[in-house]
Amino acid sequence: MTRRALILVEGNTHGTGLQYVQAAQRLGLHPITLSADPTQYDYLAAEGMEAIRVDTNNLDGLIGECSRLRVTYDIAGITSAREAVYATVGKLCRHFDLPGPNPASVERCCDKFTQRQLLAEAGVPIPAYRLALDATEVESFAAEIGLPVIVKPAVGNGSYGVRLCRSVDELAEHTTYLLGGKHIWRSSARILVEEFAHGPYYCADIMGNEVIGIAAADFGPLPHFVFSETTFPAPLSDDDHKRIVDVSLSCLRALGLGWGPTNIEFRWTKRGPVVIEVNPRLAGGSHRQLVQLAYGVDLITEHIKLVIGEEWDLRRKHAQTAAARTLYADRDGTLDWIDGDSRAAAVPGVAEVKFYVEPKMPIVRNGDDRDTIGHIIASSPTQARTEAILQRAVDLIEWSITPFPTIGEQEQSAVPHLPEPDQVAPGKR
Repeated sequence: MTRRALILVEGNTHGTGLQYVQAAQRLGLHPITLSADPTQYDYLAAEGMEAIRVDTNNLDGLIGECSRLRVTYDIAGITSAREAVYATVGKLCRHFDLPGPNPASVERCCDKFTQRQLLAEAGVPIPAYRLALDATEVESFAAEIGLPVIVKPAVGNGSYGVRLCRSVDELAEHTTYLLGGKHIWRSSARILVEEFAHGPYYCADIMGNEVIGIAAADFGPLPHFVFSETTFPAPLSDDDHKRIVDVSLSCLRALGLGWGPTNIEFRWTKRGPVVIEVNPRLAGGSHRQLVQLAYGVDLITEHIKLVIGEEWDLRRKHAQTAAARTLYADRDGTLDWIDGDSRAAAVPGVAEVKFYVEPKMPIVRNGDDRDTIGHIIASSPTQARTEAILQRAVDLIEWSITPFPTIGEQEQSAVPHLPEPDQVAPGKR
């Protein structure tokens, strides 16, 4: 009997890619990862997973590789945990007549400017925005909207290149960073200048046309937007919950989504829920684990079931409060050591403690998702108890970072040190 395979276009770090591989195996599928560089995903080698090197930006090359694999395998489905290739996944699915997302809808959604236009046309509440192509336009549009503004690439994720600019100087500095060659653009250099929507942050996790849950989250220090804590479910009244659900479904209609996973981010402002971003994929970070701990729904497994044409089950199995706290380095430098994971994991109610770094690794803070060095996840029947569990576990984690030497220190260390006449080497006196 021909073995059923699930094709994964690229993988992902911080656990998501491995979770897709493991979920596929539990469903009796053989996962095969197609990647431009399979070695970047450590779990593939560690788990002995099949991986094939192929240019994942080349649709024809991917079609050729999948056609070759069909000689040996029954390809049950094709998917990805990466937003950057999700439209390509949709095109592959259509070519091979497999269930998958609408590639045109995904492409429209991944272009944040186009997404904004479509949401505005549908009457969905969004922040004021402008599209700038150069520094002069950035400055002009920021003046129109009024400082502070959020300045970010029109295409991208993980908060890469996203910054709150509170002054003309900060605006000029960040624009220079984006356009000066330091930022790596996934497409042409186009910059969104947006109104800074004030208010609590919420995030809706959706499968198909069903809102599975709504989370509340906090960010680390401004001017960056890196998650510090996420909690399921968000403490919302029934009316406020319904308003977010209604706006979420309006987003799906406006953008032509509604197949598979969608993640929608909001700020609750004086206008009510304002849409910050619609992501045509599962949420990143620890969202899937939080949903599973809170409701007993495994979003990755249910997503794969949809991908392979099987019936999914989104019914909640229980009701708990689950939360994740992100760990951040406090400085740039070389990580000397990091400890306390076993003690933190032993705290009752802690579901996972994970470090993304190892001793001797260089730590360079970028102001985006790459700054995270680990996370702790906990759950309990109540929000207050879950928060207390998290804090107890976080207090047990410690690390040491030696700052990188300054230019002066580097120059000094490069000068040969000649011993004084009465000095001799240790152990030879």
